[in-house]
Amino acid sequence: MNSIYQERIKAVIDYIEDHYTEKINLNQLADISHFSKFHFSRIFSSVTGATPIAFLNQKRLEKSIDYLTETDQSILEIALLCGFGSASTFNSLFKKHFQLSPSEVRKRQNKESNISQQLSKILEEGHDSLCYSGSVENNFLRRIWSMNITLKELPDYQVAYVRHVGNYLGTGQAWETLMTWASKHEIYPTEHYFIGISLDDPQVVEENKCRYDACVTLPDDFDRKPDGDIQFKMLSGGSYALYQFYDTIDKLAIAYQSLFGQWLPSSEYEADDKPCLEFCMNNPFEDPEGKAKVDLYLPIRKPEFVNP
Repeated sequence: MNSIYQERIKAVIDYIEDHYTEKINLNQLADISHFSKFHFSRIFSSVTGATPIAFLNQKRLEKSIDYLTETDQSILEIALLCGFGSASTFNSLFKKHFQLSPSEVRKRQNKESNISQQLSKILEEGHDSLCYSGSVENNFLRRIWSMNITLKELPDYQVAYVRHVGNYLGTGQAWETLMTWASKHEIYPTEHYFIGISLDDPQVVEENKCRYDACVTLPDDFDRKPDGDIQFKMLSGGSYALYQFYDTIDKLAIAYQSLFGQWLPSSEYEADDKPCLEFCMNNPFEDPEGKAKVDLYLPIRKPEFVNP
């Protein structure tokens, strides 16, 4: 990873360390990093193994353990001191991580003198589990890293699209609707590009709220009339890094993780402030191995900022 990326990620971590008691949002952290707001969370999590919000909550929980075991302050006071905003938010996150409520920790403290160390260990193990550590994932990452990334200039594309909201593995209905409409208008894969766009990072946005656009490029003279679920927009061209993905579709998230966590920080570029484009080059249901062939385009630009 180049030193500029390290410094920019470190600036965010330092800010969290110094301001975890305050209300912090992703836009603030993206501004501090000088990375694209659109891709900041994915860049941060690919490099550190945790999303910015997970990292922030870990710091808050870490400090809350000290307050719980070393002071007699109330649960509400601790919640506010650690930046949770309310006792209910604190209780919910604490119990999710430790399977114990803050009050239960207080009760067990008299019987278990090492409760603080136990909780700290759970917190550390929870952070480690956020990283891609399995052999399958690591082998896949190495395979991506060993393959060439090519730089491409793409034109602007006028597209028709159908929006799907929900799990990214459940986009079939959106594609079926789009393909039916495209066929009716004699728009076929041999002459036009079918492009998927994942608009949200599923590590940050709830799965049932993730947005995905199934798109098809249009002829220049196409008459764009509203038609049911079909909408229209322009995809911005420019500089992109291309990775040619060929594997089962569930591995696409790991490809993203490798591009943002390995290739991008070691390149001369940073992510531009627009979405990645997934050009669908085959039908995985017709592939002998059930694999998807996707030309994955990552928008890039030369860094505009040198030191945080």
